[in-house]
Amino acid sequence: MSDESLLQELAELRQKIAYHNYLYHTLDQPEISDFEYDQLFNRLKAIEAEHPELITPDSPTQKIGGQISEKFKKVTHPAPILSLANGFGSQDVLAWYERILRLDPRVAQTDFLLEPKLDGLTVVLHYDNGIFSLGATRGDGIVGEDITANLRTIPSLPLRIPVLPTGSPAPQHIVFRGEAFITKADFLALNAELERRGEKTYLNPRNTAAGSLRQLDPAITASRPLKLFLYQVVESSDPLPQTQSGILDYIASFGLPVNPLRWHAKNIDEVIQICEKEGLNRHDWPYDADGIVIKINDLQLSNSLGYVGKDPRGSLAYKYPGEEVETTLLDIQVNVGRTGVLTPLAVLEPVSIGGVVVKQATLHNFDFIADKDLRIGDRVLVKRAGEVIPYIVAALKERRDGSQKVYVPPTNCPSCGSQVKRASGEVAWYCLNAACPAQLTRNIENFASRSAMDIAGLGEQTVAQLVQSGLVKNLPDLYRLTKDQLLTLDKFGEKKADNLLAAIQASKSQSLQRLIIGLGIKGIGEVAARKLAQKYGNLDALSHATLDELQQLEGVGPNLAQSIVEWFQLENNQQILRQFRELGLWPVESTSTPVGRLPLTGLTFVVTGTLEGFSREGISKFILANGGKVSESVSSKTSYLVLGANPGSKYDKARQLGVPIISEQQLRELAAP
Repeated sequence: MSDESLLQELAELRQKIAYHNYLYHTLDQPEISDFEYDQLFNRLKAIEAEHPELITPDSPTQKIGGQISEKFKKVTHPAPILSLANGFGSQDVLAWYERILRLDPRVAQTDFLLEPKLDGLTVVLHYDNGIFSLGATRGDGIVGEDITANLRTIPSLPLRIPVLPTGSPAPQHIVFRGEAFITKADFLALNAELERRGEKTYLNPRNTAAGSLRQLDPAITASRPLKLFLYQVVESSDPLPQTQSGILDYIASFGLPVNPLRWHAKNIDEVIQICEKEGLNRHDWPYDADGIVIKINDLQLSNSLGYVGKDPRGSLAYKYPGEEVETTLLDIQVNVGRTGVLTPLAVLEPVSIGGVVVKQATLHNFDFIADKDLRIGDRVLVKRAGEVIPYIVAALKERRDGSQKVYVPPTNCPSCGSQVKRASGEVAWYCLNAACPAQLTRNIENFASRSAMDIAGLGEQTVAQLVQSGLVKNLPDLYRLTKDQLLTLDKFGEKKADNLLAAIQASKSQSLQRLIIGLGIKGIGEVAARKLAQKYGNLDALSHATLDELQQLEGVGPNLAQSIVEWFQLENNQQILRQFRELGLWPVESTSTPVGRLPLTGLTFVVTGTLEGFSREGISKFILANGGKVSESVSSKTSYLVLGANPGSKYDKARQLGVPIISEQQLRELAAP
């Protein structure tokens, strides 16, 4: 291929990928499949790998930069990045209107544009010759911090403009102002995942967004679900539209993200009507917003009004009243979740917040209680996070009279009385008892799952019936069930009872790996279970494994090793193992290791999505049989990601790290002799 044709292909690939990123991340309207996108992206990576001298800063492959310095560089903004004066209610809006009307009679004939006042972090973006060259925080309005490397990781922010094939030509130099934020749904999902992993959760989307953009490692920023809306041109080498509505359309013409939610008002009466109406609707907005920004649409008129101190006269922030209320913390209860996590819950004196009566509030974890110095009997401020989940903002310590009680976290599970443990580096406390009543339903479902003992017919509803009836009080009770007992349950006929008993009996022949998964030890998945089965051969040997021995296994770190040791040390769990042995459920596996070099030797695979030609277990066996390794998480050591339909977060991580992505058929071809 000639140099000219190679450069042309590179330019076309970068343009296509940027365009499809815009459709996917900004408009949520993809035109091509993920597989087709991957083909384009992988082709671009292949060319750049062969010709590294052709890599440019705006290439889609350069979304994640290297680690930046510990102290952010200072950036002087090309023009002041000003804040806005606030107005609370219609009287404040009318007073503002009358002030500017006295300054310029043209205000009486002007129209207005209204936009949500996002609760995020203000950012300033520079593009030179169409390439994203600098990104900064607002700082003090005059000088901000250089967070270019972090901003590059936001999926909806293009590194080159215009993105659209028919987009406006990019000015030689242009600077935009916008807001980085996290949606309510993404915030709740992020906190749920952090809780699942036993890590510290965040209090609100705004602080999370701000903290994510000020990370020293851009890879951390890339893992956060940040979004971006732009709404102002700070400086440009080209002429600009003279209305705010025109500016928003102009920004969008480059393929940059603009908030689709905006309102046009012909006069000040319509402005007030919109603000009051949207005060009721704002709870349904996908992001947190504490008000509406009212802007004179005519920018020439707006600018001519000048400033009052640091506030432009031509705009006003209409602020909604904060939904924080005062009440009494009556008690702190502890719930045991389906995974054994102990979660504290605040019991409150009932209080109305935004028209909803609140009686309880999340306390996240025991560290949260200590950090806030919350005491039973305190008067506290309560807010609805994301307008949905109530949480305690702070204790009103000045209101204490000596009757308040310092809270002491439990040392034993409130459900079963077993000792609770806290894993190193985590904020969550766990009950490790596999027979804990609060966890029993979840433990049985895990035990019977396809990746574990694969007991057909033992679904969620049946498990609930067995537990609620008292027929099953621990895992071994499954193997003591009789037909007569099952026939006493609702919707259980002879055939259904026979099939379930046969499936339970058949599970006794399952492998040691499957039984280890079925035990529900925290952190144990298919890969770790297989390594433990191959190393120790039976549960008796595994139960005597030491921390040092376990950490010698690849992929078993200190936390996982500690989790395994503590599980086997618990007397209730030892009783379960003794009963399994008595019931004939005691698989033994050979600990010999196959020799010889196979086609996939030395390669590590991660699988994601729904597969067509393999079951999840089947593809793992196929990879192992051909000498490869299977991992549950994507890292820089991953050789390939095997992609199925509807992939999860592993797919995004693989793309971020540049891990090669292959299909099931390509996996078969790799394994072919």
